[in-house]
Amino acid sequence: MSVARITEISASSTKSFEDAVRVGVERASKTLKNVSGAWVKDQEVGITDGKVTDFRVKLKITFVLEE
Repeated sequence: MSVARITEISASSTKSFEDAVRVGVERASKTLKNVSGAWVKDQEVGITDGKVTDFRVKLKITFVLEE
């Protein structure tokens, strides 16, 4: 039996949404132990002078609590 917790984070990348997800998961894994999944809750882009400047995601990160 296990118990998991879910926390919400945001991450961004100048490359792509996929890269923003990767950046967010890698950063969360440095702080949280036993990360087991992530769900993309929302996506948005930053725009300057009519051009996309960055890709942003809000992630729900699942991690299993230790005994």
